[in-house]
Parts: sequence; structure tokens; C-alpha cells
Amino acid sequence: MRRLSRLMFILPLLSSAFTLRADTTPIRLNQSCPAGFEQLAGKCYFRNLYRLYSSLQNAGVGGLKTGLPEPREGFTPEQIDLGRYLFFDPLLSADSTLSCASCHHPDFGFSDGRDRSIGINGRKVARSSPSLWNVTFLKRLFWDARAASLEEQARGPLFAANEMGNTEAGLTTRLNTFEEYRRLFGVAFEGQPVITPAQIYTAISAFESTLISLNSRYDQYAHGHSEALNGEELEGLNIFRSFVARCAECHTPPLFTNQQVAIIGTPDPAGLPFDAGEGELTGDPTQRGGFKVPSLRNIDTTSPYMHSGNFKDLREAVDFYTKGRGHAVPDNEQLSIHWHIWEPDLTDRELDLLVIFLQTLTDETMKPQVPNRLPSGLNPVGRTPYDPLERTE
Repeated sequence: MRRLSRLMFILPLLSSAFTLRADTTPIRLNQSCPAGFEQLAGKCYFRNLYRLYSSLQNAGVGGLKTGLPEPREGFTPEQIDLGRYLFFDPLLSADSTLSCASCHHPDFGFSDGRDRSIGINGRKVARSSPSLWNVTFLKRLFWDARAASLEEQARGPLFAANEMGNTEAGLTTRLNTFEEYRRLFGVAFEGQPVITPAQIYTAISAFESTLISLNSRYDQYAHGHSEALNGEELEGLNIFRSFVARCAECHTPPLFTNQQVAIIGTPDPAGLPFDAGEGELTGDPTQRGGFKVPSLRNIDTTSPYMHSGNFKDLREAVDFYTKGRGHAVPDNEQLSIHWHIWEPDLTDRELDLLVIFLQTLTDETMKPQVPNRLPSGLNPVGRTPYDPLERTE
């Protein structure tokens, strides 16, 4: 009976993805840059106090006024808005059931709220969905750091057989069959009559470059508003920056990641083989089990945690680090655990204070609007049309 009820729930959602909308009014792309961007010569450039700071000064361990890496910027407002439509359009997947937002939804911190994401065939993929907040500043992308640009990152899920399942030729041909998409690409890319793969990747990258979160209560404190954090939150910040916990040495402000790959030895999901991470790509045994240090921005909204999604909440995640280096490594694995991962022996109270501080990193003021309708005529798809409680393997 339970399976039948779930099937009855799934079928309407699946059919709704293919329902064409009656509104045929032409879509107009935004001609103004998103909030936080300055428009110069028709292009958008990010402005923020952190860009006034130097990374070489006032840094320390987790220094408050550390500068930002250079972002990807210089896209036009029209390219950014076109990318927004593409991001939420299930047309981009092979069977029109998944959009980029299925695994990176704004209501789930641009993740999906699952331990591991669900692909086109309704089966779970190997890893959790990383958040896209602040990807414009990141130099390597994916858990195993295999992509070096937003464009390269966009191609990964689109064409992975177990994710969106499309092909470059199939995607380009499909988009070119829609007059409304051809018109909008012409607006965004100066009248070119045929949609090209490069334009698709540029538009998606342009939209993702605007997913910026740098106005949390922590940021207000960092910029000099001393009352932005309360006493417990400041205690948590001090633990975070301490040479005992050493959190800030890998999760370095203001991005709360040092953008490096680290081997910390988190457990894999029960019943699955060991995930070698970057070591699988390089074949280097010293990199086996290495994964990118994720940003902690909006971390309170992106549970569960780690590349495997094994920790259901922040308390479980921070508790992992105080149990001693390598305690969760399988007996048959010899991993080069990152030297920052040691045995801080934090108390329960200190762990609670860390969680309290991490919750101050939430800022969704630049959260984009989900389109009401799409150039394809399909309904915007957020999460996958599968029961989130269904642990499909």
C-alpha cells in the first residue's frame, strides 16, 4: 500500500513536468544586473566590502578582514537571466524530468536535502549535491576538484549518464527546436541565429556567478558591527578560530574554505565501496580519499553533510572531528589524513557553541527567483519527482 501511495504521488508530478503552459506572451530578459552588481558598459561586476580588503593583511587564522579571490564576472544581465531560465528547465535533461535545480535548489541552500542526489533514472548517485553558493569565487569544482571553471562544471551533470543523461548534440538540437529559446539566445548573444553549446554553458555560468552569499550576521560582525553576534556566537567563533579546534585553517573566511583538497577520513554510506575521491582521478595513493574542503556558507540549510551525506545535522558533523584522526577509516585503507585533523578533544559545550556559530553564516538575501514559466513551455522543476524519504539505491 505504501509503494502504491508513493506511485500515486509521483505520477502527477511526472506528468506536470510535461504540461505545456498556456501563457504565450514573449519572455523578456532582465536588462539590469542583480543586486550587489554594478553595470558597466552593459556588463555586471560584483561589489562588496570584502573586495576592499587584502588577503595579505589582517589575516591571522580566520582573520575577519581577509580579501576575496577574484570572481567570475563581466556577464551581461541578459546572459544571467537566460541562465536562470535554463537552470530551472527540465528540458535540459534527456527525459525532461530533471533540471539543474533538481539537485541545486535555492530552498535547500542550492543543494537538495538528500544524503546522495537522485539522477535521471531515479537511482541515487555516488555523492551528495554540493551547494552552489559562492561558486563564482572557486577555482576547482566538484567534490573531487575535477573541474576548473563554471562552464566545465555545468557540462558534468548535463552529460553524465547517471545524472541528467543528455548529450551535447541532443541538448543543442532540442533547444534549437524552440523558437522562444532561439529568440532569447539571440537577445543574450547579439542575434546569432543558432544556439551553440558554448552559449549554453556561458548562460548557465553567468547565472551561477550571481549566487553570492556574503551578508550574514557573521559578515556584519566582520565589517565592524560588534553587536551583530551575541555572546554564545562569539564564543563559537573563538573556538572556530582557535589553534585547538583549527576549523579556520581549512574553512578560512571569508569563503570559509581554503579551496584545497583534504583527506579527513569520513565514513562511506553502509554497503557502498570506499570512495577514493581525487585519488581515483590521479591514481596517486597519497590523494586517496581526498575531497574538496566545502564552503560553510549557508551550511545550516544544506544538511545532510560530507560528500557521502552521512551526517544528518551539524552537531554530528562537528562531533566527527573531535573523535581522533582516522577513527572512521576502513581497516584495509591507509590514508594520508590531513595534518589539521587531529584530536582536539572538544567538550560537548564547545561542540554546541561551534554549531551556534555556524548558524550565523546563513545569508540568502541574493537568493534568485524561480521563474513562473519557461521558454520551453514546461513547468519549472525544482527537486526530483521522487519521494525524498525513498532511499533508492
